[in-house]
Amino acid sequence: MKISIGNDHAGPDYKKAIVEMLQAKGYEVTNYGTDSAESVDYPDFGHPVATDVSEGKADFGIVICGSGNGISMTVNKQSKVRAALCWMKEIAVLARQHNDANIISIPARFTSIPQAVEMVEAFLNTEFEGGRHQNRVDKISC
Repeated sequence: MKISIGNDHAGPDYKKAIVEMLQAKGYEVTNYGTDSAESVDYPDFGHPVATDVSEGKADFGIVICGSGNGISMTVNKQSKVRAALCWMKEIAVLARQHNDANIISIPARFTSIPQAVEMVEAFLNTEFEGGRHQNRVDKISC
């Protein structure tokens, strides 16, 4: 499975832990994120992740910023992207089951690194339920 990841200055430590977990499980990871705590602009790191997911170069994406909101708004501008802002494992599971989310957005300033790793694992291991949810997902894109 191919995963693209991007983060701003709030997320280098989160990204490092997540990438280590993903690589240990055999995932192929493309890293667009910064490794520095020096201030950067989250769209510069979110757009490449969204492009990979939208164009099918990645199966899923992971984006990280301070609140998770700005980078989530950024990636959701791309067609075929359904990014979900998640702050707990249960939200990550529902985002996949009910919304067929293909990018998880993590708020680094409101979750711990172990929580973030747990959310990503749950997100990637949860299947979309389809059924009654498919009709709703079909209505998301403009």
